Amino acid sequence: MSETVTTSGKTPVDFWFDPLCPWAWMTSRWVLEVEKVREIEVRWHIMSLAVLNENKLDELPEEYREMLAVKAWQPVRVVTAAWQKHGADVLGPLYTALGTRFHNNGEGATLEAIAGALADVGLPAELIEYAEQKDFEFDAELRASHKEGIEKVGQDVGTPVIAVPGPDGEQIAFFGPVVTPAPKGEEAARLWDGTLAVASVPGFYEIKRTRTKGPDFSNL
Repeated sequence: MSETVTTSGKTPVDFWFDPLCPWAWMTSRWVLEVEKVREIEVRWHIMSLAVLNENKLDELPEEYREMLAVKAWQPVRVVTAAWQKHGADVLGPLYTALGTRFHNNGEGATLEAIAGALADVGLPAELIEYAEQKDFEFDAELRASHKEGIEKVGQDVGTPVIAVPGPDGEQIAFFGPVVTPAPKGEEAARLWDGTLAVASVPGFYEIKRTRTKGPDFSNL
């Protein structure tokens, strides 16, 4: 993934997401806005909050422990199976269908919502069977994709992870940005330009300010 342009002549932007995460969803809608006003092409990849936290569940609050031990596996397994059986081109549309149902429509990450999203994009209904598959057929592929993304930024962050070509052709990767609501138009472009500017500075590590509210899906 170290190429500096895609076959369409645009800058590749690699985006790792977990469909369960509302903050990744907000960032993904922002980067799609950027795609309209900057010469970029988003390429979707899977990472998993369940994988990220599976060895530290005992350290988490109880409400997160149950979610990450059970519910977080279901959508990411279905997305991984869809990717493996139908190709990477299904990832973007399926993520949009899942996120719209989970987050915008307030259905939550239920099996019914996952099944509905599969139908929305015309994928086989039987993919839902992977949600609770105990010995997950594509576990190695899921973990490899997760590892590729998380190793670019370190184990102490979450989803999303974004990677873009740097000036020397090597990827610059970062977690986030975490933003709500997702900006549109030129505001989206300004945030993109600024994010790339700080991420390209050698040694830059983090910038953060206090968050006062949860994700705002009202303008999506």
